[in-house]
Amino acid sequence: MKKGLVILFFSLILGGCASSKERSNKQVSKTDKIVANALKYKGVKYKFGGTTKRGMDCSGVIFVAFGKENVLLPRVSRDMAKRGKKVSLRKAKKGDLLFFKTQKSKRKINHVGLIMAVKNGQIWFIHATSSKGVIVSSLSQKYWKKAFVKATSIL
Repeated sequence: MKKGLVILFFSLILGGCASSKERSNKQVSKTDKIVANALKYKGVKYKFGGTTKRGMDCSGVIFVAFGKENVLLPRVSRDMAKRGKKVSLRKAKKGDLLFFKTQKSKRKINHVGLIMAVKNGQIWFIHATSSKGVIVSSLSQKYWKKAFVKATSIL
């Protein structure tokens, strides 16, 4: 990812233009902590069933990020999709989950991502892919838009 995009993502997460003193006076929300937990794994290689910096899969990133804030979720994406409240993409926000069907041969949800930012109508999410490991993507990318099934709010 380009350096400028990384700075944009972190500025969105930390609240934009607030000074460090203003940020330290604000309490960090559970949502911000969960997103920050997930971002710690950015760049980690893909490993089916993985939940550590040695390797992660898509549901592993989500499971660990929420678990560190004592929000217990099922371990696999299709079971995670049964939790929370379904929300429209127009109302989706940071901390919500996105679910996908990426395999044509299977009709089940098999992929999950965590919304890390919504900016100018564009949804950015963190997830793990078998080819690139833990990455940040935009839901506006053709592949993800086509595979999208639903969004849910867990918190």
